[in-house]
Amino acid sequence: MKRTIMNELLHWKGSPNRKPLLLTGVRQSGKTYILKQFGKQAFKNVVYLNFEADETLASLFESDLNVERIVRDLELRSEDYQIVPGKTLLIFDEIQIVPRAVTSLKYFAENMPKLHVVGAGSLLGVALNREGQSFPVGKVDYLTMYPMRFVEFLEADGQSGLIKALENHSPDKPIADAFSVPLKRALLDYYAVGGMPEAVKTWVDGHDFEQVQVIQNRILMAYVQDFSKHAPSTDVAKLLAIWESIPKQLAKDNQKFVFSHVKQGQRARDLLDALQWLKSAGLIHTLEKVENAELPLSAYADSSFYKVYLCDVGLLCRMADLDYETIVFEHEALGSFKGAITENFALTELINAGEKPYYWRSGNVAELDFLLQVGSNIVPIEAKATLNTQAKSYREFCKRFEPNFGLRVSLKNFGLNWVENTKTLSLPLYALWHFRQYLIAADEINLED
Repeated sequence: MKRTIMNELLHWKGSPNRKPLLLTGVRQSGKTYILKQFGKQAFKNVVYLNFEADETLASLFESDLNVERIVRDLELRSEDYQIVPGKTLLIFDEIQIVPRAVTSLKYFAENMPKLHVVGAGSLLGVALNREGQSFPVGKVDYLTMYPMRFVEFLEADGQSGLIKALENHSPDKPIADAFSVPLKRALLDYYAVGGMPEAVKTWVDGHDFEQVQVIQNRILMAYVQDFSKHAPSTDVAKLLAIWESIPKQLAKDNQKFVFSHVKQGQRARDLLDALQWLKSAGLIHTLEKVENAELPLSAYADSSFYKVYLCDVGLLCRMADLDYETIVFEHEALGSFKGAITENFALTELINAGEKPYYWRSGNVAELDFLLQVGSNIVPIEAKATLNTQAKSYREFCKRFEPNFGLRVSLKNFGLNWVENTKTLSLPLYALWHFRQYLIAADEINLED
């Protein structure tokens, strides 16, 4: 299955200032698969080492971190290990298990810069956060891998024609039903399946959602097992409590993540370490509040006031015990949780595309789903689950801050108009992955006042 991160890996390979790469990302998001495909596509040979599968590999880093000696010893282990700078991709998988292997990347950068070295790990983010400055700061490049985006899901499911239709579409005109109907159906399928590669492959192979649920249950069980296996013993119960509370909190449409809702009497300071562990593992995303919408948004974000979402919308629906028919046929009993699914989808689409979203709140008066900093522009985004786009908070934000552009994302078709002197693009949820290109196109379209 094609992954858009391949382009970033190819760019890293050809960069004149390249350093060893650390690839982080949630477990089972496809890191190992894509690195092997990258090696097969772009290098003469690949040397793959997994520190979890072969514990003896740690001994190669014990005596010293002389990279010439490490490479020589690796080649002696097997005739298949011929490591040639410029021609070989050297992969250290689950590298966080051997901290000295991570430290060795500094010396690969300094003493063997022409060798392409990648370290990856499902809990590498946790290790990086825990170890801090003991890692080779300034001597490595970083990439994060996420579950598959909706556009990748379409590609995997043989719907490349729908992708081309969206890429070629002008944002000021409705897209034909011949495209909008199957795109909406595919979007609802994606809500149920999500973007975990094994779940997507299972769906593509048979369109059997019961089999997809088996995969999703297995993934969720693996995450819970990671809590016990890798997290501090004092945090395991807290991790499980936070993890299980997320769908419930999203269903309540809270203004922020409420720690007392995790467990009666629990305070934020008692649970922060556990929350950070989940975030570092890539299992959750936090969305911070901004009240003063000025550049840079990061300077005005309130890191103590945030919402929490899951890394994958399909896993959210599975944790909520929703069946396929309820999601795809938008059963009216789904109620307000439909909004939680939409928000989680929109957030992961933005983050997986490399954006850094925030949300805006003005006291108890108005709340806007997302704010993005796009160049020198602040772009407000209102996300709705249905065709209704009458968003008072969006209008209030535009009136107060007068942004140049804004997005109202829903199941409504494309359209372009003015809202309080803000050029506003009505964007279908299934087209959110392409929003930057639509904004560029919309900027060139003249609208009558």
